[in-house]
Amino acid sequence: MQELIYKNQREVNRDLLAGVLGLPKWWWAVVGFLLLVIIGGLSAYAYEVNKGVGVAGLNRPVLWGAYITNFVFWIGISHAGIMISAILRLTQAEWRRPVTRAAEVMTLFSLVAALSNIMFHVGRPWRLFWVYPYDFSRGIFMNVRSPFVWDPSAVMTYLIGSSLFVFVALIPDLAVVRDRATGKYAPKIYSVLCLGWRGTPRQWRLQAIAGILLSALVLPVFVSVHSIVSWDFAVAIGVEGWHSTIFAPYFIIGAIHSGVSAVAMIMALIVWMWKVDEYIRPDHFDAIGRLLIVVATTWFFFFFIEWIFALYTLEPPELALRELQIFGLDNPYSWLFLVFLLTSFFIPVPMWLFKAVRRSPKWMFITTVLVNIGMWLERFLIIIPGLARRTPFTFDWGSYHPSIIEILIVAETFAFVSLGMVIFAKVFPLIPLFDVKEGMVFRDEIKIGRRSVPASIRETP
Repeated sequence: MQELIYKNQREVNRDLLAGVLGLPKWWWAVVGFLLLVIIGGLSAYAYEVNKGVGVAGLNRPVLWGAYITNFVFWIGISHAGIMISAILRLTQAEWRRPVTRAAEVMTLFSLVAALSNIMFHVGRPWRLFWVYPYDFSRGIFMNVRSPFVWDPSAVMTYLIGSSLFVFVALIPDLAVVRDRATGKYAPKIYSVLCLGWRGTPRQWRLQAIAGILLSALVLPVFVSVHSIVSWDFAVAIGVEGWHSTIFAPYFIIGAIHSGVSAVAMIMALIVWMWKVDEYIRPDHFDAIGRLLIVVATTWFFFFFIEWIFALYTLEPPELALRELQIFGLDNPYSWLFLVFLLTSFFIPVPMWLFKAVRRSPKWMFITTVLVNIGMWLERFLIIIPGLARRTPFTFDWGSYHPSIIEILIVAETFAFVSLGMVIFAKVFPLIPLFDVKEGMVFRDEIKIGRRSVPASIRETP
């Protein structure tokens, strides 16, 4: 049962706009630290552009490394916004209300971080536009059979759809901020952004219809994005461990696993940093913990099936790859594989079975951080060992080890997403005001016999 809060609209506005109209004490310290990490990463990237990609750990035959691993990871994290917001909105799950916007905003910044990894990966980013047929007189046309053609199309469509999703949901809250903002320019800026919102019945009806339509329309894009990313690997028949027909659903459920875990992690940080424990309560953590149990178990099933498919054929190259991944004390991949399994499933899922863990922000934060560490390692173990096993030559440069340049640039993407969330929370309310108020209006008590029980009222546009 949902834990009920009894606040009027004035109190809700005061609590949830405190971070927008005021400035938390920790804000400048956090922003300063994240900016330092970003400056360090951009400096490393400038050095890489100046010296060439040889300063990274890439070599023959491992030409995809931490950058592509990070690209796949952030694409997976971006699925959280649609999973939490669109699907739960369509299923009318009441517990979604305080967490939808944080999930949607994380989707936006995660997609930008994912796209930036492509720029980090190419050796000459100023010629990145060459991959597009910008001038048909050159006789260069897209190979539509290649997933690399559809990667940018799907990601950009997802980014545009997610941006509309966030903006449509923001409009009523922007009007509330407009009426309370002070200063010379802030009220004017918010007035333009809220598109003249006055809260008329017609505006509310159109806003509700737009939210439901966008939820339904963006779901196919949600499925297609990670399917196409998985085909970057699945169509490569020359690399052991990649050519698998189960990769599309396996990547999608893995993306949901890491994305929903990231949302739970963000929920805990919001509670601690903005002191909104009256709105994001233990029952919300309990609900997302139950969801994570289902998602993680489904992901592990696909992981198990993928390994069964790989071993069933008894092909020597495939068996050699799996041996490289899991055996050998002097083999770093075996240790990473063990850490990946423990952190992504065998430690967090048994802990989530206990209600006390699910209802604790601290333990949910710890377990979801472990999940995302494991899911990053999963992408790493899919990409690197397969390439390392591919047609070894006597003149190979050596095994792959991420360089300090790659580590700094990967850390920069995490700092970028974190900084984007912090700045967004300063400019716009991170917990949707109208969603919380709507839930309080829909909540009511009905009498059954001599008892008063909470009643659920379904949303209708």
